[in-house]
Amino acid sequence: MVDGHKIQKRVNINEFSDRLKECEIKTTDHTFFRLNKRQRKIFKEKIIKEIILNENPFLIGIQKNKNYAVFYNYKKDVLKIILDIQFNKINIVTFYIIDKKQVPKI
Repeated sequence: MVDGHKIQKRVNINEFSDRLKECEIKTTDHTFFRLNKRQRKIFKEKIIKEIILNENPFLIGIQKNKNYAVFYNYKKDVLKIILDIQFNKINIVTFYIIDKKQVPKI
């Protein structure tokens, strides 16, 4: 694991949810970078935003690089979404579909 990606602090889910209501959510050029062709057909900008706004994450942490790592149950796996949360906007940096064994212990 890259040192900057290590989670340093757990975030309260309710505080995170309240913060989402105050911000505009945007994708970046890097958001869909890690997806293969099949995944790009499934995961469009609208789908990712809907997950962030409507699903309840089970774990949120602030990484050493100050980005937020947000974990959602997704079918049999886990969706890990990396967010850059600024004063009035949230950028979706990237996301991964990971195995449950890859969820960090914090």
